[in-house]
Formats: sequence, structure tokens, C-alpha cells
Amino acid sequence: MQDDFFKYQAQTTPHPLALEISHAKGSYIYDKKGKAYLDFVAGVSACSLGHSHPKVVNAVKKQLDQYLHVMVYGEYIQEPALELAKLLAKHLPQPLETTYLVNSGTEAIEGSLKLARRYTGRTEIIAAKNAYHGNTMGSLSLMDYEERKAPFLPLIPDIKHITFNSEIDLEQITNKTAAVILETIQGGAGFIEPHNNYLQKVQQRCNEVGAIFILDEIQPGIGRTGKLFGFENYNCQPDIVVTGKGLGGGLPIGAFTASKDMMLTLSDNPKLGHITTFGGNPVIAAAALATLKEITESDLMVQALEKEQLIRTHLNHKHIKEIRGKGLMLAAMVDNSEITNEVILKAQDEGLILFWLLFEPKAIRITPPLTISKGEIIKGCQIITSILDNI
Repeated sequence: MQDDFFKYQAQTTPHPLALEISHAKGSYIYDKKGKAYLDFVAGVSACSLGHSHPKVVNAVKKQLDQYLHVMVYGEYIQEPALELAKLLAKHLPQPLETTYLVNSGTEAIEGSLKLARRYTGRTEIIAAKNAYHGNTMGSLSLMDYEERKAPFLPLIPDIKHITFNSEIDLEQITNKTAAVILETIQGGAGFIEPHNNYLQKVQQRCNEVGAIFILDEIQPGIGRTGKLFGFENYNCQPDIVVTGKGLGGGLPIGAFTASKDMMLTLSDNPKLGHITTFGGNPVIAAAALATLKEITESDLMVQALEKEQLIRTHLNHKHIKEIRGKGLMLAAMVDNSEITNEVILKAQDEGLILFWLLFEPKAIRITPPLTISKGEIIKGCQIITSILDNI
């Protein structure tokens, strides 16, 4: 299988981990040899309820017996998609009540940028340095990492960058700005939280100049930070909220939500301001609906904060300089990238899945399923500290 994998599947890096997967259940992934791996990554924050959660699986099976894809997004009334949009509206503050369902987080970012430009009639987009919002051409344009962008130039114009948490930079938001787009917690940069009501101040500045405030909740959203949406921790409210990853329960999804008034501008002048064939797919929407119901109707969000403290307690080690993030969106910061690489690779050998962050080489990603048990957390932390003891 490895030979075929390298021959027939496009690779994203020269050295993929290349585990041969047999099945996955709960907090564990199993390879073809029957070895179990405790999952501290959750598909990079996507598998909120772990692997093959019975409520998600049952929702998918039920929908499979009814219908699969029947029409491009927005034409037919399909119950799973409608109920998902209604449930998102129920848990979001007004006027965030209208959701456009798409296929991925990066498509949701693209849609939110189009919406902001369409609604304001302006073109300038302001993003943060070290931001990551996806890898399609529009999302890639938001990145300030020139080395990563250079092979794909030219990208979309009129993008400016500010420093996350810098209040001085807010002066760059003017009446020429269509939108400011930020990650609620910067992900690839090292799980950097906003400080000193920074996001609230960005919102106020956007209100002053008539710019749209977009928050990317693709990683921190859907319960991972102890709140359903990460921005609920930081005294602010976006004009457009973007979700993905953890919303799908392990299936591919993205969504952007705004006011009805704002979202209507995508439906006319021109019509089909955004169009997607498989957005709102009934099987995926059924999985997402089951996921969202389970997270909002259980105590998993409360547990996320308890489990955060457990991780912080059991990862007390001289090689770990700090643990950044909130809830179960955490990054253990070590002395150098060599330690990061050694821990991640040795952990896999010892049956623990860890992963890297995009821009911060000294970070070890810890984003387990919200359903992970406290015993499993302790077990995983013991593997990490044992490896660090021998470095």
C-alpha cells in the first residue's frame, strides 16, 4: 500500500507519516497490523466527537436510506441542511442567523470574503501576519508568508496585514476597508490568544469605519475552547463567523454565517453570487447536525476546560516552556524544532498521535477529541513526558 500511496496519491510534503489505517473508534486509530494509536490530534481538530461516534454514524446511516445529493445548494429544501442552519442560528447571537453551507473551511473563507466585498462595495481586506485561513487562492492571499505564496503569484489584490494583538495597527483599518479577517485564536502561528480585549477593539474599529469583522472559527469553534464559539470567550461578536473542521463530525464541511440582510446580497446583482454543488450535502449535514446536537446538549464543553487543566498539570516538564491555547486547542512549546520533531515521531512509535503547527516549529499540537477520557489524557501525557525525559 505504501508504494501505491506514493505513486497514485498527490503528496503534500516530501515525508508524510504514511500510517496504513485499518479503522478508528473513539480516541484511537488502528493500523493494518492492529496497533492502536491514542489520538491527540483529532484529524487536526476535525473529529470533535472522536472516531465513529455512534450518534454521528447513525445519523449518516439514516440519511443514506433517504437520499444523497439531489440538487445544487440552495434550490431544494433538504431537512438536514435546514435543521443544521437553524441550530447554528439558535446558538449564535443576533443578527447572525443565516448560514451558507459549503464543502470546506477554505471555501467558507472564500465565501466570506466575497460577501464582505459585495456588501460594502469596497475591495481592501485586512488580515493578520502569520495568519492561516486555508490554501485556495483567496485564502492563500490572506497569508503574509511570502515564501509560501511566491510560486502561486499573482494572488488577489488589495490585501494588507496587521500584527495580531497590536492595537496601534488598528489605525490601518479605514473607510477603504471592506473587511478585517482574523482567527479567533491564531492557529498556525502557535495557538496565540487575543489579549486585552483585542478582538473587541477590532470590532469597535470596524464599526467606526463601516468594515465587516470576520472571525475564522474553523479551529477554535464547535466547543473546542469550552464555548461553542471561541469568540464567546473574548467579549466580541463578528459580522461574519466562519466554521468548518469540528462541525462535520469527521466529514468535510464549511459554513459562513451572517445577518439575513447581508447574506441576501449574494443572491442577486449578480444572481448566484456564490454557488456550490455539494454544499449542504444531506449526508454531511446529517453528520454535522448530530455533532452539533451532541456538543450543545452534553457537558463536553465544560469538560474541555477540565481536560485542559489536566493536560497542563500532567505536562509539567523542564523541556516544555509553556502551553498555549484554551480548552482542547493547546500547543506545548519546547526549546527547539528538533525536540518537536523527535517527540512527534517517537510518540507515533509508542502509539500516540501528535502533530506540528504550520508556522511555529517549536510547538507540539495537542487537539484531542472532546470526548477523550481523563484516563486517556493522562496516558498520552505520560508518553510525552517519558520521551522528553530521554532528550
